[in-house]
Amino acid sequence: MAPGPRAEVSEGSSGVQKEVARLSAAPEIRSAFAWLRAQEPQFAHWQLELARIAAPPFAESARAEWLQQKFRELGLDNVHSDDVGNVFGSHPGFGQSYVALSAHIDTVFPAGTPLNVLQQGTRLYGPGVSDNCAGVTAMLAIAALLRSVRIRHVLPFVFIGNVGEEGEGDLRGMRHIFSTPPWKDSINYSVVLDGAGADTIVAEALGSRRFEVIVRGPGGHSWSDFGAPNPIVVLARAIQAFTQTPIPSSPKTTFNIGIIRGGTSVNSIPESASMRVDIRSTSMAEMERLEHALRHSLEQAVAQSSQSAGERPVSQRRALGLSCEIVVIGNRPAGELDPNARLLQVIRAVDAQLGNAAQVQRASTDANIPLSLGREAIAIGGGGAGGGAHTLQEWFDCSGRELGLKRILLTLLTLAGVGA
Repeated sequence: MAPGPRAEVSEGSSGVQKEVARLSAAPEIRSAFAWLRAQEPQFAHWQLELARIAAPPFAESARAEWLQQKFRELGLDNVHSDDVGNVFGSHPGFGQSYVALSAHIDTVFPAGTPLNVLQQGTRLYGPGVSDNCAGVTAMLAIAALLRSVRIRHVLPFVFIGNVGEEGEGDLRGMRHIFSTPPWKDSINYSVVLDGAGADTIVAEALGSRRFEVIVRGPGGHSWSDFGAPNPIVVLARAIQAFTQTPIPSSPKTTFNIGIIRGGTSVNSIPESASMRVDIRSTSMAEMERLEHALRHSLEQAVAQSSQSAGERPVSQRRALGLSCEIVVIGNRPAGELDPNARLLQVIRAVDAQLGNAAQVQRASTDANIPLSLGREAIAIGGGGAGGGAHTLQEWFDCSGRELGLKRILLTLLTLAGVGA
């Protein structure tokens, strides 16, 4: 029975490869490739212009307005924004369902971050210039191409600049898209553009859960109120217990305690203390197991500290008054694309046609949402090269952007189907 499925996959892959080869040889596609090559100065200009517009978490409106204007200038239809700030524009086809090309418009940088953006030769420098100005620019390049080079495709395209991908944005833009009409039911394929490069295919969604753990107590003076429970000590006990939780090597699972806050002075028992915990896994079950372990460790630590304080002489203790809570501050679902999915076959066939070496990887991107819902989605780069992501020294090199744009174009058109 085993040889049957392998043969079917091989035949299907071979058919997709022929489809991509036939498309690549078409005169209008060769014209499109030449057009992309000639327009690099314009693409770099858009990228620099966008990078100079601040888009901190939950404050992406200025970039959204800029993108809406660009969508209108490029002749996209039905340009609008939704209730959470996502920006949409469509390019017509002949079908009822859509192929989506999206790129997040937010950055990790807080309000007030100096945006010293500049160009030196083929390199662009500045916060967010690669992540994700490179992705947004690639999306604009494809939209501009479709206006300049006439290519008839069956399924229509929807171009999306979405909010809330970074950090505590928690994929809120993509969550909204795939939970509300009309898009939740009408997007067949999602191609997410995130950052630079053309050497990866994110087809496996790395899940994560993030928590803020808060412990509160009566506080007091380190001398006169000695014996009152100390929230920092409670956190220390919880950390010690939680870090003893067994972690499997497969499926890969990790945790991190990245921030601890609490206290006002060295001679004060703090009234509160908090920590932020990040849990990641390729398995939803493992994330749930670790979350349970975190909650159990905290409950034990509170109980131990309350008992210790209660055992002290009355003259050395205050009312216990310990309380704790765990607040969920991030929840990114896991998922993965079926190895036989058409989208994966198409991007691999496109890479083979272009002589491009790319590896399937697992990461946390906007593609997490559709993948977790069993939809076909991938995240890829916008071409070129980049580095220093999430730092003030971030950079992007325009050299090689053309390969990334060809890759995106061929993938979209193959998915949509090209008509005469």
